[in-house]
Amino acid sequence: MVFFKKIIFSAFAGAMFVMAFVSCEEDITTIGQGVIGGEPFENESALFDVFAYNKKIEAVQTNKLPIYQLGIFNDPIYGRTEASITSQVRLSGGTNPLFGVYSQTTENNAATDNVIATIPENETVKEVYLYIPYLVKGANFRDADGDGVDDEFDVDPTDPNSDSDGDGLTDNEERVAGSDPLNVDTDGDGINDAADDSTVSGAFSKKFELDSIFGNRNNPFKLKVERSTYFLRDLDPNTNFQQAQEYYSSQQFSPSYVSDVLFEQQVTIDDREIIFFKEDDPETTELDESEQVDTRLAPGIRVPLDLDFFQRNILDKEGDSELLNQGNFSDFFRGIHLSLDPAVDNILMLLDLTKANITINYDHDSLDTNGTADDPTDDTIVQINKNYVLNLLAGGITSPIIGNAVNTFVNEAYPTDIMSKLDSGANASNIYIKGGAGSYAEIKLFDEINGREMINQIKANNWVINEANLVFYVDRNTLDAAGNVVEPPRLYLFNQETGAPLYNAQIETSTSATALGTYLNYDGILEKGSNGKGVKYTIRITEYINNLIIRDTDNATLAVSLTSDIRVPNVFNSLLKDNNIGIQPVMATVNPLGTVLFGSSVANGNEDKKLKLEIFYTKIN
Repeated sequence: MVFFKKIIFSAFAGAMFVMAFVSCEEDITTIGQGVIGGEPFENESALFDVFAYNKKIEAVQTNKLPIYQLGIFNDPIYGRTEASITSQVRLSGGTNPLFGVYSQTTENNAATDNVIATIPENETVKEVYLYIPYLVKGANFRDADGDGVDDEFDVDPTDPNSDSDGDGLTDNEERVAGSDPLNVDTDGDGINDAADDSTVSGAFSKKFELDSIFGNRNNPFKLKVERSTYFLRDLDPNTNFQQAQEYYSSQQFSPSYVSDVLFEQQVTIDDREIIFFKEDDPETTELDESEQVDTRLAPGIRVPLDLDFFQRNILDKEGDSELLNQGNFSDFFRGIHLSLDPAVDNILMLLDLTKANITINYDHDSLDTNGTADDPTDDTIVQINKNYVLNLLAGGITSPIIGNAVNTFVNEAYPTDIMSKLDSGANASNIYIKGGAGSYAEIKLFDEINGREMINQIKANNWVINEANLVFYVDRNTLDAAGNVVEPPRLYLFNQETGAPLYNAQIETSTSATALGTYLNYDGILEKGSNGKGVKYTIRITEYINNLIIRDTDNATLAVSLTSDIRVPNVFNSLLKDNNIGIQPVMATVNPLGTVLFGSSVANGNEDKKLKLEIFYTKIN
């Protein structure tokens, strides 16, 4: 999910030899043990204690998010989460919309203004559709061979001359011809594409590789769209309207703050784009425009909404105070509430509401003078068809979110054995990481009080830090026993006191502009074994350790969570135990996944997987 620079990272090179672990009971003199004297530089390594404390998140701020969760997610370890969305609806342009050609005032005066052209336009809603696109993988990275077929569907994603549908034309030949490389008969006329010379170029729905849909996407789900009656404030009155209003995942909108049901039916996920064809012009007898594509929409939810509701509350309000500006409209219309049936559905989608909209298609009357403006005797009333678009949110990516929407999470209680290990203050044997309103761990380096004794000793020993890593091993026994765990692809380490990430974007390396192709020096990406299952996450914090030693920065409390996209370092407030305020990375809030890691107090034969700080250094004699 989907603004960075590629920079070469430099570090001291040299052979590195692992030394004995330095526990909190061992003396600092064990560091550097076995160094041979007389050499000007000595390359060594050492392991240091890390202290980890599990923390439960009761609720997290979920308005102004870049991505929203909708649906039901069953985590085999942490239980079930129901995610619903309540969103404002925004006028196009933000002010007093005009339906048809004339303002409502002009229409009202049409009978007495002595202007033949002005008539009551009788705007009438014909169709209303809500559209929310699914997330798709980035266009530059889902089609490795550039043959027009997403890698997921390509029979050979490295060969543009492969033939994915077996019709005798290569995928690349079909891309050039504008036929469907995943359909042997693009136009359905019974003739194989390789032999068909009448296939209209590009008149088919392209298949996309969808992203961030969890559960069985082949099963239909029951989507419910209701009018929200809750007024989402943009500014907080408790700050004299100087700061943005915060809404939390524990905020419940249904059933108390919903009214009209605008849609409630089964919906099936389709990974093909939605296309609309032009209307045929009867005067062009040699050309059938109905075979030509007019509009394309990326794959997404597209459902019809109640016509009468939008007739009464939008078109019939033309010129009224309710539509005068966005403030009035938000107070009047309030918004929409989206939910899935928790009794039946088992699918969760991540959605970008800045690309969502409600399109109102309507007809209005218009006077056709038949070219004789001065002669009303041949005038006729004709129907003109138009669209008016309401948006949910705007902005996003590098711009602030405009508008307001809130994600509500209804979480099943964690199992008792996990809950007993959260907020206990004990050095953790296991670390429990869960996105959304989930859990994370606080990390203290070297000792339990964020002291400087060990740091000062390293400084006194004249170490030059080449590399420093935190290594988090996956508790495979726990994950395998639970079964069907979708492992988070990346962990995120940040300063719990300031919210700042522990990477420096200016000295990071990247191979691609994707969530897992950037900031590779920092890493944090799940390392998998030969069986495809996660083994460990390694997070490099070399610069942070150097800042402690060279610049005497504070040894702050850190926090480890997960991230959907490390490029977004923003944090929001969260509510912790006893109403304490914490912070949570935004890209952990939008992520439903979870995992279990070995902590810093490990026994039972897993000592080699204990959370540790590895430091590779050069000692200057």
